[in-house]
Amino acid sequence: MKTTGLQFDEYLNLLRILVREPCVVGAEEPFFRVLHRELEARGASVRRYLGLLVAEGSQPDSIMFSAHVDRHGLICTGPDEFQYSAFVAKNRSDLNGDSISEQTVKSLSERFIGEIVSAYDPWSGGYLGQAAIEKVYHCSRRDNLIFRVSGLGTVGPGTPVAYLDQLQVEDSTVTAQLDNVLTVAALIHLFDLGFQGRVFLSAQEEAGRSWRYILEWFLQHDAQTDSLFVVDTSPYSSRAEADAQDIVLRRRDAGAEFHPKAIETATSACNAVGARATYKDEWIAQQNIERAEAGQRPLSFGRTELGRLVASSDGRVTGATIQAPTTGYHTKSEKASINAVQSFLAVVEHLSTELHQ
Repeated sequence: MKTTGLQFDEYLNLLRILVREPCVVGAEEPFFRVLHRELEARGASVRRYLGLLVAEGSQPDSIMFSAHVDRHGLICTGPDEFQYSAFVAKNRSDLNGDSISEQTVKSLSERFIGEIVSAYDPWSGGYLGQAAIEKVYHCSRRDNLIFRVSGLGTVGPGTPVAYLDQLQVEDSTVTAQLDNVLTVAALIHLFDLGFQGRVFLSAQEEAGRSWRYILEWFLQHDAQTDSLFVVDTSPYSSRAEADAQDIVLRRRDAGAEFHPKAIETATSACNAVGARATYKDEWIAQQNIERAEAGQRPLSFGRTELGRLVASSDGRVTGATIQAPTTGYHTKSEKASINAVQSFLAVVEHLSTELHQ
């Protein structure tokens, strides 16, 4: 059970639109308005909260998905100076060094040189100009990447700067800054297919904060769940590693264990649609055995939105993660196989259909 050609074309058209809209972590407001429009056009009931958009069908408690909307980018921090937005000092309180983003950011620095970036107003989304990244270096005192950008000297501190991006569709892959717009588009597309459950779209996941907004919603509504399905991309260093599976599941991350029943439900959905699934935590554990034998540092199990939710809610909000494998993490060259994307769409559609009944 994979998506039909027509359904996949509709999904790609939506993804093209969303990829072009900037959404730098900490400056998500304009993108939230775009998502609000797209969801209401598909018949969803949409409510906005601080750092959160909640879209519902007629039976919102039947199944719940969550995805973060923010993407990595830059923020102006001084005269002709820009930093990696997620890791500026004001965001550090929710990061403790063991997320995948923090451990890979230094290795990504050279990939940004020459990239075209676009500044925008953080509230209206208005275009403020574009320029090229000329230089990137790591500042050990601030523990962040510092960017020199030619042509944006007129923008002031606090201005977000996004990578100028568009979706590239090839014979077997799609390419763009896919984390996490790929899965956001999938959840919106579900409403085209008659979805009647609930979707959470959260801000500032790349700064480790999105769980706060979701937990606040559950506390406000005196609600809890053991079957929240958090969707995202999952990074691999090579196409061979990424293509070894269609869907990435987890039993745990660095902070918490996930709910066994929800994991079983997600696994069953993968089996039902013929999607090859692996467990990222098991893969990391095996990699670490091999790395220990080679005298290398272990890989982090990473910190996910769900893991932070489980740990911070004492298990009142838990579930499972469902991720699409990608390479080129956190760049405009992030790539996913079309087979993986179609598998992901099939899995979430199967879940929404089965659990809605």
